[in-house]
Amino acid sequence: MLPDERRTFIYSYLHQHAHAAINELVKLLDVSHMTIRRDLKEMEDEGKVTLISGGAKLNASLIQELPYVEKALLHHKVKRDIGIIAERFVESGKVIYLDAGTTTYEIARCVAKKLKKVAIVTNDFTIADFLMTMPHIDIYHTGGQIDIRNRSCVGHSAAQFIREHNIDVAFISSSSWDIEHGVSTPDEGKMLVKKAVLASSRRNVLVSDSSKYGKYGMFHICHLDQLDDIICDDQLPADVLKNLAAIDLRLHQAQTDKI
Repeated sequence: MLPDERRTFIYSYLHQHAHAAINELVKLLDVSHMTIRRDLKEMEDEGKVTLISGGAKLNASLIQELPYVEKALLHHKVKRDIGIIAERFVESGKVIYLDAGTTTYEIARCVAKKLKKVAIVTNDFTIADFLMTMPHIDIYHTGGQIDIRNRSCVGHSAAQFIREHNIDVAFISSSSWDIEHGVSTPDEGKMLVKKAVLASSRRNVLVSDSSKYGKYGMFHICHLDQLDDIICDDQLPADVLKNLAAIDLRLHQAQTDKI
């Protein structure tokens, strides 16, 4: 495995487990302790991880999101359960926005099964491709600058397309959110799209599992009180639930096994 591939594996592993011991990574990658220490030091210099005693943890400040393919492998059951809850918000005859992401893809799968006649606006190529086989769904893709890593469109053109539509319910994905920073992203192009969605939709719903909580990116999208709903799993800490209860929004939790 090349050094870049090895560090990509470590970054993906930390997204799934939050932290990892050096001995653990040595066994997984079948390399020396010195090699892992060198990889982790380089990743720390890049701002991706924080070194801790005997290992590393994911940096709370998110520098870069994982590629679509890697994200699709993480917490699949949780994302499916979130999709089941989200589908209940969808009524026939409405205009729905599905943000780019693997959680929103599960929402698309759930909506398609219910055979509801809806119009779906999305910036996600995987979602659009899947829905093309569904004659009861009208599909509108934003177009715009292509983000190859995430198989979606971002930037001013995509945002402008969204602003020209009246959306009834928007399902917004995020890899970083918390009480202090709200919803954020390390990508400016994604920020432009999500802000346009917030301004164009009557009901804004954040769909993001608890593993994304406590992280933040450089670009601020909105405070949590600008959302109408959050759909998450049931693994948020008690103090977070208490803080969310003080905000004027509705929290919906999928009952899942610990992720």
